Amino acid sequence: MNFNYGPLQRFLFSHHFYSGVRRAAGILLPIAVLGGVFGWYASGLIATFGALCVAFIDQPGPHEHRAREMLGGTLLSTLTVTLTGLASSHPLLIWGVVMGQCFAFSMLAVYGKKGGQIGFACLLLMTVTLHHSLSTQEVWLHALTSLGGGLFYTLFSYSVSRVMQLREKEQALSVALFATADYIARRADMYDLAQDLDESYRKLIVCQADMTDKHQAARDMVLRGLATKQAQADASRMMLWNLFVEMIAILDLLVATRTDYAFLRQKLNGSDALLFMRDALHKMAGDLERIALAVAREHTATQRSSVKAELRALEFEIQQMQTEGLARREPELYSLCIEILRRLRNSAKVIDRMILATRRDRDAQLLDAVKIDRSLTQFLSRQHFRPRLLTSNLRLDSPFCRYALRVTLAAGIALALSALIPALARQGYWILLTVLIIMKPGFALTRQRNGWRLLGTLIGCGLAFGILYTTQHETWLFAIMVLSTIIGGSLLQMNYLVASAFNTNAVLLAFNFLDPGATTIIADRALDTFLGSVIAFACSYVLPWWEAQFMPSLMRAAISANREYLRAALAQIQTHEANASAHEVKRADFNLRLARKNVHVALANFAEAFYRMMLEPKSRQWHVIELNSIVMQNHMLSAQISAVTTVLLSLPAPPAASTEFLNALLPQLLPAPELPTPPVPKSLLDGTLPDLTYPLKQLQRSITLINEEIEVIYDKSHVNPRATATISEQA
Repeated sequence: MNFNYGPLQRFLFSHHFYSGVRRAAGILLPIAVLGGVFGWYASGLIATFGALCVAFIDQPGPHEHRAREMLGGTLLSTLTVTLTGLASSHPLLIWGVVMGQCFAFSMLAVYGKKGGQIGFACLLLMTVTLHHSLSTQEVWLHALTSLGGGLFYTLFSYSVSRVMQLREKEQALSVALFATADYIARRADMYDLAQDLDESYRKLIVCQADMTDKHQAARDMVLRGLATKQAQADASRMMLWNLFVEMIAILDLLVATRTDYAFLRQKLNGSDALLFMRDALHKMAGDLERIALAVAREHTATQRSSVKAELRALEFEIQQMQTEGLARREPELYSLCIEILRRLRNSAKVIDRMILATRRDRDAQLLDAVKIDRSLTQFLSRQHFRPRLLTSNLRLDSPFCRYALRVTLAAGIALALSALIPALARQGYWILLTVLIIMKPGFALTRQRNGWRLLGTLIGCGLAFGILYTTQHETWLFAIMVLSTIIGGSLLQMNYLVASAFNTNAVLLAFNFLDPGATTIIADRALDTFLGSVIAFACSYVLPWWEAQFMPSLMRAAISANREYLRAALAQIQTHEANASAHEVKRADFNLRLARKNVHVALANFAEAFYRMMLEPKSRQWHVIELNSIVMQNHMLSAQISAVTTVLLSLPAPPAASTEFLNALLPQLLPAPELPTPPVPKSLLDGTLPDLTYPLKQLQRSITLINEEIEVIYDKSHVNPRATATISEQA
């Protein structure tokens, strides 16, 4: 069953498409006004390139952050234009300026994705400025015009975002809901006997990493400004908050399902129970997709599928198990099936509430799952551009410094190639641009981007050739150029191959307007891209920083996050036992939710880096089998912590042995624990609390396996894990 609900609708109502339209309008307005109204096409093109560079920085996110980033990028790009322009008429000086800027702006990758976007925007404008040599007077006019284009785009984008503030929040939540639906569909595959379990688990972890990123983006949008009374009185803002809370609640319900899929598949191989579990989850995923689309379209969701039949069928199967004596023979299996049924039933109720929430009822009440106050800022992502972070990475053992040196070397080769081969001199800047677009800090990302860029450019060249061969009507060509700009910008974060094809088509059509008589421009672009791809691929082997070098620190970060999650869970259980005040209970619940979010982020970083490592040469991969097990066991560990916490909080008096056992497990989530993992206390194995016994056993098993794999890794490496150098967490 596949409920992949309207991919085209998902795209058209997403913030990706909305951002693409906004960026295209901001980019094309300067040349449309300056060129179309006043006839200043040259100035309009310069202003458009200034706006284009700022548009690369203008990615979905809180508009206050985007405004600061765009303004900073505008000032830096103007400085870039000035330096490059002043050096453009001096053959030797331009080499030093270009390579110096390549190093400096590539180093901005230390500030993460945003830093990399600002650095690339500046390098893009530097490359465009290399197109012609400029006199001193032309440089200042060029810089001012570019500054004007950048400032115009910043003001335009900020103004549109202020007007469309609520719409952007809805779109961000919609994307998170779609990602949650995809995750639930992947969980459904775990119950499908036709699917390979290990491959399904790998897809589930990859999907969870993507979902974690989308959830954080939704937090950054939905939670900002929510603490004000005016925001809490707005029906649409209340709907967004309630949907976000319910989205996290349904995720908690499913993650906390203490499922051992291999155990279930083995024991229920001949039963239809697995089929009903799978179909119920697929239907829930379909309902979530409809809710997501309704939020994006500002409509009320309608429920088109019901899981009642699957739940009743599953309930009947469980009754049959009891009749056949399975509850006595396999108490853990029976308890697990009961727990899954309960979770599915509760998840269905949450989805029903989410469908009702899309009505934007003014009488609706805010869900107080977490106290709405200034403490919500702890859930938001923060970006700090500290100079110390940059200077501390100016060393050869820094992955960012190595990346900057690789980019500088590749840029130097591109410049040398265009200088030594006269036929390439006129369009040498395009070779440099291809190098700058392709090269990324990681080898796997560079190789992946290389293939996408090369293939996308060839497709774009073929598309442009077909369009120009079919028609020379300027209105049609301009309309196709605008459409290509919108689609290319919209897909940049979703599908780089397709985005590259449409962006290439848009650029080639733009060059056709500037020089309609040029006959070789398409072939030139294809050749330049091929040469740039070869240079980028060759230089990716220079001073490489392999993903394996990140693995020890990311592994420890994931284990540490699970340890803090377990510590926060114990704190909440203790407040529950002590009948603490309402304030203490809320604070413990807040800390638990924050710890759980941090676990998801740490696991996502670990899993993404591991799967990137798998794309690198086998000789550069590090303990693949052991790390794969650690990734999966950390994922299982967080689920079992959630399951144990849920069970203990539901008991009026949690057994003292259970909390003592959990406290004894904390030291096991430290580097090189000195004592073996303690067994589950015998007092908890008498079968009276199967809902608690099973996740405790799984928890103990996951920790044991993690420590065993770590011991194998460092025994093979002949390295003491306590003495292993920690790689900077800025990665």
